[in-house]
Amino acid sequence: MFYLLILLLQMKLIKRITDLNKAISKETSLGFVPTMGSIHKGHESLIKKSKKLCNKTLVSIFVNPTQFNNKKDYKTYPRNLSNDLAALKKLKVDFVYLPTVNQIYKKKRLFKINLNKSQKVLCAKFRKGHFEGVIDVLDRFVKIISPMIMFMGEKDHQQYFLIRNFISKKYTTKIYACKTIRDLNGIALSSRNLLLDNADIKTAGLIANKLIQLKKIICKTNNFDKNGLKKIKQIINKEKKKLIKIFNIKIEYMECRNLTNLSRDLQNKPFKLFISYYLRNVRLIDNF
Repeated sequence: MFYLLILLLQMKLIKRITDLNKAISKETSLGFVPTMGSIHKGHESLIKKSKKLCNKTLVSIFVNPTQFNNKKDYKTYPRNLSNDLAALKKLKVDFVYLPTVNQIYKKKRLFKINLNKSQKVLCAKFRKGHFEGVIDVLDRFVKIISPMIMFMGEKDHQQYFLIRNFISKKYTTKIYACKTIRDLNGIALSSRNLLLDNADIKTAGLIANKLIQLKKIICKTNNFDKNGLKKIKQIINKEKKKLIKIFNIKIEYMECRNLTNLSRDLQNKPFKLFISYYLRNVRLIDNF
């Protein structure tokens, strides 16, 4: 308790919307980094970018229940507030917002958030209601905070894509995507990595490196017409079977999508190789 009090003296910790309004009412260059806690170097990169581009930085810690389509996943999501506050203090964050569920969802939405057919791909196909929950909560946060820029990671590229499209139509807030931060073994940093043991971390790193090599092979085909896409699909399916057999994992999806609209049209468009898989019972996502 004493340690937390010291933190409060050096970093503005905010729990109520009224206090938040008072604290940031005059901030015209505010950067916002939304998190669900378990702060890692990926979050740190977002915060450092915010501090570079904005006068003040606000970080929220809120494990949002509406974006979990699995109640067990919500309950087991890694939480460690003391460690998070210590990390944020070290990064010299200006404001930390810790709202309750009742506070955020006190007011009901006037309209229901729905994804269109073209958006129900990749994670949206397998996690019903997930992105609707993410869009809902970030819409509420942006409405309350009115940040100049909101910072998100490229590891969750589909999330960034959907949020950018939604927020840009309603607010002046800009959505800034920061590069995926990886461990030395290649695994993308994620709060969910805390649910993995050392052997799992090593396996995830090996999988990441194989996918990095696969992306290079795909790029070398240099043919993205109908016949080229067919060949690419065959290459991916072959590697998919190998990964399942070698690492005993369950793969939800493994496919290339362009970054313009997340369609399968790769011709003359930047694209990424996306994957979602279960390592034991932990769901991991990545893109390359």
